Amino acid sequence: MNVLALPAKAGNRVTVKAPAKINIQLSVGGPRSDGFHDIATVYQAVSLFDEISVTALAPGSGATIEITGDEAADLAADENNLAHRAVTTLAKKLKVKPDCHIEVKKSIPVAAGLAGGSADAAAALVGANTLWGNPLSKEQLATMAATLGSDVPFALRGGTAVGRGRGEVLAPTLCRGEFAWVLAFVEGQISTPESYQLLDESRALHEVAEIDERVLTALATGDAAALGAALSNDLQDVAIRLKPNISSLLEYGMQEGALGALVSGSGPTCIFLARDNDHAIDLAVRLSGGAVCRSVRRVIGPAPGAKVESTSS
Repeated sequence: MNVLALPAKAGNRVTVKAPAKINIQLSVGGPRSDGFHDIATVYQAVSLFDEISVTALAPGSGATIEITGDEAADLAADENNLAHRAVTTLAKKLKVKPDCHIEVKKSIPVAAGLAGGSADAAAALVGANTLWGNPLSKEQLATMAATLGSDVPFALRGGTAVGRGRGEVLAPTLCRGEFAWVLAFVEGQISTPESYQLLDESRALHEVAEIDERVLTALATGDAAALGAALSNDLQDVAIRLKPNISSLLEYGMQEGALGALVSGSGPTCIFLARDNDHAIDLAVRLSGGAVCRSVRRVIGPAPGAKVESTSS
């Protein structure tokens, strides 16, 4: 289908927020011929957001990128950044020049199992598409998102969803009400490819990736206690091998009253489920005071996907 992009006047600006994700369940199958693994996961977007602004520049300026925030030092501010790649990929699709400045304000930790890079890519896609007159539909953006990264389509969608394939094939999941989570951040990062490699080496046979129906039932009924008991992640033992202090962090959170505790994605972020917001406040205070992590953040899930916050001209 032919699409028509509208030229953007220099100085026009679109600001978009996109959420972090947690994996309430992550089941990992065997490796595929393309180097990825088949997975079955239950994603939930949570209220921790990166903010991306895309500003039109004068013709011939090209695409530039700037990264600010606590996590900025750990990211490349060049064409290798996923947000930059998202904009230039979209520009190529639309046959326009990518003359814009991308400003990424980071709040989501880097390489922490929260898909912060994917959130940035999703926000950049929405921002640039809006800047150029919204030539692509949400469905077309989702198709492009899948070429950028496995978690990018979910960052566009948000909410709660089952992910299959390498995570890019999404199906909406019923979620009753909201869930209160505490994210606990630890020092350092974990390489996702290394995690999957170590998991393969530790298995005698490749598993079949499957969704636990207990998770879906707990979400559909809004039963926090049942959801806490059903949390699971095939990569958790690998994360603990790479960062043994994760084990004591998970145990501490459970001892302090969490309904459930889990490593998110490949880690090292740990997530703790609380009964409600008041319980989450208490749990966050206890985790902060326990000297078991570098910082904590209370969040609510589900949260919306990449969403335009403002436009200016």
